[in-house]
Parts: sequence; structure tokens; C-alpha cells
Amino acid sequence: MTVIGVVGLPGSGKSEAAAVAADMGVPVVTMGDVIREECRERGLDPATDHGTVAKALREENGLGAIAERSLPIIEAEREDSDTVLVDGIRSDVEVGAFRDAFGESFVLLEIDAPFDVRADRLDLRGRDASVDEGGESLDERDERELGFGMGEAMAMADVTIENTDSLSAFQRQIRALLEDGVEAAES
Repeated sequence: MTVIGVVGLPGSGKSEAAAVAADMGVPVVTMGDVIREECRERGLDPATDHGTVAKALREENGLGAIAERSLPIIEAEREDSDTVLVDGIRSDVEVGAFRDAFGESFVLLEIDAPFDVRADRLDLRGRDASVDEGGESLDERDERELGFGMGEAMAMADVTIENTDSLSAFQRQIRALLEDGVEAAES
């Protein structure tokens, strides 16, 4: 059984990778869902308070708080599936939590794309890359994510997919990773 964690900056293709996995019947655990649930529990709007609550959870419970809250969800999915994809890893501490929990069954996938490509993608999705619905620019989102330790997490990746080609080419790479393993995604 394999747990594939996905890390990458906003607009890099994490959600698309998760969509490919879901289409293939691979369970997807989205760490952002943990944050959205916490927003609701605190009586806050997930659309506007997501970043604030993510930061608060880490300040209140440690940098691995969101990963720790995701572990039971991942374990439940592993009961019925050989592979689980975890979307939304933000820090090296979270990577450490997953490596501690799953050992060699954990694979960290970095999805990489240059800033201008990511900004164009966000624009195509109807999201202004200069300011998103939460009031943050892409630069600010990148800064916040990197502040959580995302740069260190990306440096820990077992495999990196450069998402600069067509959508169909990226989808093929994700399918190859999910069907045939890390080596297939790198070719």
C-alpha cells in the first residue's frame, strides 16, 4: 500500500493531480478539508478565513497539526485501497509526520511550475492571480505557503513532475505514477 503526498505552490497542478487520482478510483485525502472543517467549527467562513485558521492550527498545536488530524482519514482510506493520494502538504514537518506514520510506503510528489505559468492557470480558472477570493495575491499566497516550510518540503520530494506542458501530458504523468510507480512518472 502506498500513500502519495503531493506538494507544490498554488496553481502548480495539485488539484488536477487529485482529480486524476479520483477519476481512477484512488482515494484522495485533502488536507485543506481539515482546515475547512476547523473553520466551520470556529464559526468562520472557509472561503475567507482558510489561511488564518491554517496558521492558527499550526500555532496552537504545532507545525504538524494538520497532518496529524489527517492521519486517521488516510488510515481509513488505506483499509480499502492500495494507494491513497494526500493533497495539500505544506511543510517539512508534515512530510516528517507522514514518513513516520507510513515509512517506505510514503512517496512525496512535488509538482513544479514557474510563477508565470501558475498565474496564467489561475487566471484561466477565473481567479485573478494578483488577488484571490481570500484577498491574497499569488505572491502573498506563495510567501505564506513558503513560510509554513513548503520550500523545505518540496526539497524532500522523492519525485518531481514539471507541469509546464499540456494538461493531457500532465494527466498522463500522474496516471503513470499512480499505475506504475515513481519511475514511470519520471520518464
